[in-house]
Amino acid sequence: MRHHPAEAFRHAHGRIALIAVAGAALLAAALIPVASASTRAKNVKNPICSRLGQIGLSAGAHMYCQGPVKTTGSGVRNSRRSSSAPKNVNAAHPREDVSPSGARAYGQSEESVAAVGSYVVEAWNDSTGFQSSCGAPNYKEELTGYGFSANGGKKFHDEGGLPNNLCSSGWLYEGDPSVVGWTSGGVTYFYISSLFDNIHSGHSAIALDACTVNGTGSSATLACNTAPTLVATGALRPFPDFLDKDFLALDKARNRLYATYTRFSASAFNGQIELAVCDIAGSSAGNPTCYPGRSEKPYYVVQTSDPNCEHEGAYPAVDPATGDVYVAWEFNWATNFENPACYSTPTQERLAYIPNSCLTLPASTCTSPAPAQATIDITSMDAAFIPGYNRFPMSDFPRIAVSDKSNTVTIVWNDGARHATGDILMQSYGLGASLTPVQSKPVRLNNNKGKTWVFMPALRNADKSGLLDVVWYDRRNSSPSCEACTDLYAALKVSPTATKKPTSNVRITNVSSNWNAVSSDIVPNFGDYTDDLVVGKSLYAAWADGRLGVPQPFFAKTGG
Repeated sequence: MRHHPAEAFRHAHGRIALIAVAGAALLAAALIPVASASTRAKNVKNPICSRLGQIGLSAGAHMYCQGPVKTTGSGVRNSRRSSSAPKNVNAAHPREDVSPSGARAYGQSEESVAAVGSYVVEAWNDSTGFQSSCGAPNYKEELTGYGFSANGGKKFHDEGGLPNNLCSSGWLYEGDPSVVGWTSGGVTYFYISSLFDNIHSGHSAIALDACTVNGTGSSATLACNTAPTLVATGALRPFPDFLDKDFLALDKARNRLYATYTRFSASAFNGQIELAVCDIAGSSAGNPTCYPGRSEKPYYVVQTSDPNCEHEGAYPAVDPATGDVYVAWEFNWATNFENPACYSTPTQERLAYIPNSCLTLPASTCTSPAPAQATIDITSMDAAFIPGYNRFPMSDFPRIAVSDKSNTVTIVWNDGARHATGDILMQSYGLGASLTPVQSKPVRLNNNKGKTWVFMPALRNADKSGLLDVVWYDRRNSSPSCEACTDLYAALKVSPTATKKPTSNVRITNVSSNWNAVSSDIVPNFGDYTDDLVVGKSLYAAWADGRLGVPQPFFAKTGG
């Protein structure tokens, strides 16, 4: 997240300059490298940074490699308010985004959210860490921040960075957070995972903080462990692996926590999709034991690396009834236009089935990779220059949920086949090893008229009726005077077996964000994913919002 060797710096920022020039008419914003990158960034040793421009990497990886990258904008601020949308709440507080020296940070994005009863946790990439060093109050040096609400999301307390007692040895949380929560033994826990990298040695890992709710009601507080739990660890030789793009799924019935991520290594040069598991039974709920943990050997390889084309963007889902795990990811992302060897290879969303019988502890009893997979060819939007969005390439990563009521596992993604500016598509499959497609072709979820940018859908779980709520960024409220005005929209109560688009979409944001008028220290300025979660009758949504002129992690709750 921080920085990189000089050669990689020139390569990465040369690419940024190219984007700014080639896409200036579309972006209406200039990407300006910071004159002096953070001290920690200069010490980054992981060779993944030299591959920027050859493969695609997550927002956390870009922060690790590039350090802060300024985006400036001009034009109209925010517009098009909505009185019918739910209340929008900032899960952070701008007062916290100031370093001990008094330098203000501009950028919090890439959110994940979880809720248990009246308790809500949202986590995000936090650029305050660029200007802060070990020992900063509230762990401001960490690039993964989080907020806690004890009253159902009506108000959050910005907790700063994830607690980390290994900072002085070079280990730092580097963003790409994922959050899940549950109650065990009468105690409520939240788990926040993140990239976790050593900026001195280049050693790379995925780690989590286990956090406990103390007290009750609106006066409750959240306390996170200061000692990170290693979920998975990369090898250091022959050169350091890089573990990227983590995400969590919880199996409450079996006291398990699963994490997916991508390993880039000497033997998995274009990305290997892996699965890790944490035991959270009994006394382990507050101090999980994870596999592979400190071991460099993966617990389970979902998909081995391809010689030419990239695997990236993995998300997991658990079948509550059986404990089977499903993993969705994208194949040939970024390499579909960056590597000539992949120009004729279809870009695909892929789905793997891993039976619960394989997921034994401490080691899996099954042979990797996953024995059953489904694939669907997509039209990728990764080469798009989206106005006001300061990252290239953008992502088409699939989000995933299991519905036992419908006997389906469903993926959603943004796709440029029908409209160049994108649609949100849904495809469901029957549960189990067969992964039989339910629809003959993917179903469009956005019902806007005309052509407008829609992208980055979120989907985590089905409601008690087996129906799905999907959110995404949407620009149907943009105008010639505000081309980058962006909202969060949702398709609610969608049947996984539907074959027609929903009759209505619901606006989640009550103010549009004009991303051409937002200052950001991080790339991407509003992340490469949104998040949502269904709890009871309520949908909890999290997204990056620019209404204050700086990216902030917002929250909204609908229904219930």
